[in-house]
Amino acid sequence: MNRVEVSTVTYLPAEDVYEFLLAFRGYADYSEHLRTVEQFGDGDAGTEYVLRFEWWKLHYTARSEVTEVERPRRIEWRLIKDVDASGRWLVEQLDDGDGETPPETRVTFVAEYAPGSADDGIVDLPRFVSLGWVLERIKPKIRSEAERIVRRVVADLEGEKRDVSLRIETG
Repeated sequence: MNRVEVSTVTYLPAEDVYEFLLAFRGYADYSEHLRTVEQFGDGDAGTEYVLRFEWWKLHYTARSEVTEVERPRRIEWRLIKDVDASGRWLVEQLDDGDGETPPETRVTFVAEYAPGSADDGIVDLPRFVSLGWVLERIKPKIRSEAERIVRRVVADLEGEKRDVSLRIETG
């Protein structure tokens, strides 16, 4: 399994961060390649999403499901079609703040995926283009998309853009 993990600190209570992340429909605004998100459910475990992606000459629709939630700490998800992939949002209160300084909450996005689990039929590829070629070009996109999403989530949560220090791990 390949893995990408991106985390940073935001200056809000964990409960606010968690509720914001649970409202997944807004994610299309954070991603360069995610065009639309349709939600079927209330955001809790069992909720399904239809995600429409576009990149280069490719169009792909993924289906994901929230598999488990632990308020206000964790939202687990998995893809339910085509590719073996899963992940989570982790929310950890670091400091409650003291009235003069805001609370600090670490937010972490984790995605784990098995590139070899995708078969050639999941996207309509242009002639002479292999799925392996596409997958090699998508790997760096996954990391940059995760970074972009976390930066934009922090800006929306806090109400303004700022330099965001990210911790990024891949493997």
